[in-house]
Amino acid sequence: MTRLDLLKILVGQARSNGFEFRRWYTTRLGVPWISSDAAFKLLDAQRRYYALLFSHEFASTFWKEGAEMTFQVPTQTFKRVLPDGTVTTVTRKAFTRRSSRRDAWLYHLREMAAAEEPLRYMRKYLAVEEDLDDAPTETTVEPRRKHHPPANLERKRPGPAPKREPKPLPKDPPAFLRPKPSPKPSF
Repeated sequence: MTRLDLLKILVGQARSNGFEFRRWYTTRLGVPWISSDAAFKLLDAQRRYYALLFSHEFASTFWKEGAEMTFQVPTQTFKRVLPDGTVTTVTRKAFTRRSSRRDAWLYHLREMAAAEEPLRYMRKYLAVEEDLDDAPTETTVEPRRKHHPPANLERKRPGPAPKREPKPLPKDPPAFLRPKPSPKPSF
């Protein structure tokens, strides 16, 4: 899928939620409207699609308030330290996630700004036929295995904490309990 195709799909989804692409294009970019194809080609060729992606108007209509969004979470691999001190590599399979929030568009703008490539971030939120063809037909769930540390490792348990001597109590009363001096009469 080309960047141009992706932009068309993104704007199409936002338009279905109420985004006025033509009005945004003429007011925000300051370019006269010729046609939708010319507009998409300009966004693609001059990399002005960043202005579109980070526009509050576009984001708030793309991630419509309260609408449930479905997206793909990619496979993740990371290292983890186990209780016995060994380091293991954990691989999580890709999965589909659904989300609905009132201010989802603000969250997604922050995440998109932090992402390496904003268009790739947006791509996760589109259900396209290409994705449906590649999806597995059967989902398998592996049972969780309990972690048993090796028997030859001795665990060191900390000893009891040393006893501390109690702090001495103050000899004078706190300020709020001290008697107030009587005011001197003035003549």
